[in-house]
Amino acid sequence: MYQDENLKREFYTQMCRIEKWSTRTLQNKIDSMLFERTAISKKHEELAKLELQKLNEENTLSIDLVFKDHYVLDFLNLKDTFSENDLEAAILNQLEQFILELGAGFTFVARQKRMTVDNTDYYLDLLFYHRKLKRLVAIDLKIGKFKPAYKGQMELYLRWLEKYEKEEGEQLPAGLILCAEGNHEQIELLQLDKANIKVAEYISKHLPKELLAEKLHKFTEIAKKTLENKSNMEQ
Repeated sequence: MYQDENLKREFYTQMCRIEKWSTRTLQNKIDSMLFERTAISKKHEELAKLELQKLNEENTLSIDLVFKDHYVLDFLNLKDTFSENDLEAAILNQLEQFILELGAGFTFVARQKRMTVDNTDYYLDLLFYHRKLKRLVAIDLKIGKFKPAYKGQMELYLRWLEKYEKEEGEQLPAGLILCAEGNHEQIELLQLDKANIKVAEYISKHLPKELLAEKLHKFTEIAKKTLENKSNMEQ
């Protein structure tokens, strides 16, 4: 975790300004460890500061500020065993809560978006639009661990959306693969960031703050080692 608590404070200050949170909402975001769950919290501190500075000066949100590494979906009340269809249905039944967890700026567009490629139909689980990012966001739901094949599947969705759905003035579509568990080294080796694809884990059951902190700490340690290994390779 960052030694500089000012960075976390600046994050919440800027997100309050952008998303117009009430005091109660801010406290809820802090309690749910929102900063620790965002992709920006896994970056080198100087890069994170630059992103927050850009947000402050240019009012420009980055994907890493919008997307989280973990989403808390305890409000879905899922059973111990469930399918991807169950997960999708539960999200649609609690769409307002799901959008609140995604963050301000998301607008629901479609479920099971049909895409026809070479006379074969493919179906994207959920399609959203983000007003601040000015781009479509494709969400693919997976109940198990992340698999490398998911990258190719998402890339196909994004290229189709770019060709047939992207409007003038919009940014390239982005993808979010929402899994029960990530395979972090695979995600790093596949360089998903370069393809505008993020992988996140969802937490389907309520966790006490202490257990949530422990889970995020383990993930942060993995991310930290990944950054250190990458820096050593570049030297």
